[in-house]
Parts: sequence; structure tokens; C-alpha cells
Amino acid sequence: MDLSTLKPADGSKHSNNFRKGRGHGSGNGKTAGKGHKGQKARSGAPRPGFEGGQMPLYRRLPKRGFTCPSSKEIIAINVSALNAFEDGAEVTVDTLLETGIVRNPKDGVKILGNGELTKKLTVRANAFSASAKEKIEALGGKAEVM
Repeated sequence: MDLSTLKPADGSKHSNNFRKGRGHGSGNGKTAGKGHKGQKARSGAPRPGFEGGQMPLYRRLPKRGFTCPSSKEIIAINVSALNAFEDGAEVTVDTLLETGIVRNPKDGVKILGNGELTKKLTVRANAFSASAKEKIEALGGKAEVM
């Protein structure tokens, strides 16, 4: 530690009970940091998005469609992509990330049955299609839901 790295403790520099408009000596007297006159100097200044009576942008633009707040974005991986792993390997979301098969798992990974699987694997994922589960188990592997 030396003098060039010293700094005040977090939250100690500005107090929450700062008194505006209490004279010139306070450094924030007279107009209390609001400048001179104008709409923004008055109490009840316009709300965010107010455009002086012009129809605001958020009301001019069309509202289309619906986004379900509880929907999940599941990443789909085909069974054929699992051939990148060695025979007898354990495949999880983490190992899929390491190998680069999945870049961003978002809300989960689902294994789909497209393509052929040639290796016995233990696969742990968020979901499996029926055909993917069949193909994994047909070779003696396991399909486990996390």
C-alpha cells in the first residue's frame, strides 16, 4: 500500500442526506443544481419518455405479438454430434461446452434422434426425444435426465 492507492471507503464520499439549496457556502445553494428557470427547474418535471405533448415513441410504434415470460430456450443437439466422444465416455452439458458442440446452453440441452450413434455413451441432459433415448440405449448406453 502507498499514498497513490489510497481512496475513501465506499459510500463515505457522498451522504444520502445532502441538503440542497442551503446557501452559496454549501456549493449547491440558490438554484440547487437546477439552473435557471425552464421546465426542468420546476417541481413535477416531465416523466421519462415525455416529448412535450408530441405522441411519444413508445406509443407511435406498433405493438405486435406476444412473448411468454415463462418460456425456456432449449438448445437441440442431434445424436450424430455425440460421435465426437470416445466410447464409454460420460457426456454432460459441461463436456458439450468443452468440446464446442454447445456454445451457450441457455435454459437447457435436449438430445434429438437425428443421425446415427456408433458409441456406447452415458448421456446426461435436460431432455431427450424418444428416438434419441432408443438409439443411446440400443448400444448399451444410458440416457439420464438431469
